[in-house]
Amino acid sequence: MSLAGDQQAMLDAVFGRWDEAALRDKVAQEDTLRVRGLQAYRSNGHALAQRALAGTFPVTLQMLGQENFEALARAFWHASAPEKGDIAQWGIGLPEFISTAPQLAEEPQLPDVARVEWALHAAATATDIQPDPTSFALLMEQDPALLALLPASGLCVVDSLWPVVTIINAHLTSELSLDHAAQRLRDGVGEAAVIWRQGFKPMLREAMTGEAAFLAAVLAGLSLGTAPDAALESNSEFDFNQWLAAAVQSGLIAGATPIQPEEKT
Repeated sequence: MSLAGDQQAMLDAVFGRWDEAALRDKVAQEDTLRVRGLQAYRSNGHALAQRALAGTFPVTLQMLGQENFEALARAFWHASAPEKGDIAQWGIGLPEFISTAPQLAEEPQLPDVARVEWALHAAATATDIQPDPTSFALLMEQDPALLALLPASGLCVVDSLWPVVTIINAHLTSELSLDHAAQRLRDGVGEAAVIWRQGFKPMLREAMTGEAAFLAAVLAGLSLGTAPDAALESNSEFDFNQWLAAAVQSGLIAGATPIQPEEKT
């Protein structure tokens, strides 16, 4: 077999492009030691996939159990092989993969739990955004229509029909019980998760009233003349001034920045 053929055979083995019948045929046709080596590559690939995903999705692991999670990791490894050398950057497609898995149809909350876990993972390595507290003086000096807020590193919102924040906190902290999370799940309580990085630590909390819509507008780059309207449309009780004070204190917002006037449609 040529070098190119050897390399392709290794890739086929690692990423599962041979089924078991094909492997048996290969054993009959090629050197047994070669095929055993390729099978070892596949086994190592499975182990690597399981370790990488377990580190990124610890709550998904706990909810599925070790055996089921390992099977999920193997299936995802074959369906969506890594495209980058850094295995830590692999896994963004797992929530969608879970949502289409017939075996997990009775766990409809699981994809959103995985989405929040990926957002926490992504926040840990997001591009640094340096806080600029002096820029908040612009809020007193300029027209809100000419200003936007600068989101913190890794800021993301996952709006879910399920109590994803409660579920994750119940699994990872001692602040909430699993029974409490299970009750909210039975009650059909939805939660919007707010994820950002505070210093070097990824943070997670449930969105306040109207906050999810407001942060979506902030992330879209809308001005302070427009963004609060999105929050008020979703809930008339949204208090921007109260929210801003808490957001600055927690590092959710890094500063204010001038923008060009928005075009009216």
